[in-house]
Amino acid sequence: RVNQGGLVGYIIILLGVFGVGLAIERITRLTLLSRQVKTQMASGEAGSLNDTPLARVWAVYQANPKTDIETLELKLDDAILKEMPALEKHLALLKLLSGVAPLLGLLGTVTGMILTFQAITLFGTGDPKLMAGGISQALVTTVLGLVVAIPILLLHSVAATRSREIVQILEEQAAGLIASHAESK
Repeated sequence: RVNQGGLVGYIIILLGVFGVGLAIERITRLTLLSRQVKTQMASGEAGSLNDTPLARVWAVYQANPKTDIETLELKLDDAILKEMPALEKHLALLKLLSGVAPLLGLLGTVTGMILTFQAITLFGTGDPKLMAGGISQALVTTVLGLVVAIPILLLHSVAATRSREIVQILEEQAAGLIASHAESK
């Protein structure tokens, strides 16, 4: 049945495989990073390698022990902003793929219907077998577009949630560091 989708069908399948692979990589990486951050937060130690976003935010706080609260807040916000691109990496691409797949399915639908109408124009409506190829392409590509878009959209949602969890932890920790700095003044 995939052959019935033609070139557009194969492009949709390739986008689907790429999108699912990318989503699984992002979810795995963000899940591991989230565990590291939570473990680090529970231990209260920054570690020596600054290997997590939390450790790098803590390092900014430790590098500025004498600064005023407003400056420290700006520096911590800047440190969090620097961490966000790595945490949100490829999420926009996943969202784009989940939108492009049904559009490619629609493109296949339109091209299939064009083939059907060309067959009708050339041979008339007497032989339904001549029209079946175009109609088949139209239906198969529509299904493929939806079959690819739905899982990628769900996986994007999971990856975006993992990313937001880490950013939220960073923001909470930064607020706590600012509060403790204010108390010490």
